[in-house]
Amino acid sequence: MNDITRPEIDWPQSDGKPGVEDIQQLILKRICFLDYVPGDRLKEAELAREFGVSRTPVRDAISRISHLGLVETLNGVGTVVVELSPEKIAEVYDVRLHLATLIGTSTPVRIEESHLTRLRALLREAQALDGETGTRQYVQINYRLHGLTRDLIGNSVLRSFWTQAFYQAASTWHRVVDTRADAAIDALINELLDLEAALMEGDIVAVGHIQYVHIGYGYKRIRMALFDDPMQEKRLDSDMSGSSRT
Repeated sequence: MNDITRPEIDWPQSDGKPGVEDIQQLILKRICFLDYVPGDRLKEAELAREFGVSRTPVRDAISRISHLGLVETLNGVGTVVVELSPEKIAEVYDVRLHLATLIGTSTPVRIEESHLTRLRALLREAQALDGETGTRQYVQINYRLHGLTRDLIGNSVLRSFWTQAFYQAASTWHRVVDTRADAAIDALINELLDLEAALMEGDIVAVGHIQYVHIGYGYKRIRMALFDDPMQEKRLDSDMSGSSRT
């Protein structure tokens, strides 16, 4: 297992010391961007020194992340980053599908020109990607797309659950991009094009439908890339089709 101290992602500066939520979000972002990979050990004392805080908020942040299944504490080892199991991935995508149907219907947000501007910037960057592009650039665009989608969710509870499920799903994407880069990039571009059309029409409900469709497509790509056991994939596929219909 690798000890982790300080990767190259800069800590977001603020007027005061970072709180538990700030630390949690940065650690999740580092897992998402593969600065922390499965097997890496998170050391509370060194993270506390990096962030200029006591070990208590670091410990609380890591505890929150453990509930997402992205880290676990092992006796005699400490806290390590872990991969989600196929069963857990299926559960995450099931939840994401259900949450997507609520976008635009639960406290909808008015679409502004700034949303469309952000979307088009992401589309240009995605169109510049190619199959040789590293995972990081792909995940960065998806991360910013998540930020845009999150900002279109008016319901604060829904927004919180949406964010949690995003980080859980994002922790698996590098395994897909590494094996199916061209397909993943094409799918991202298609999703952005669909969202551009919805934002141009000012149709927030369509944003939710588009997310539902593309989340389903994304989960199919993950199954193809990760599951070697045909019977396991068939069982998970049956579970998803039975539980995620709207």
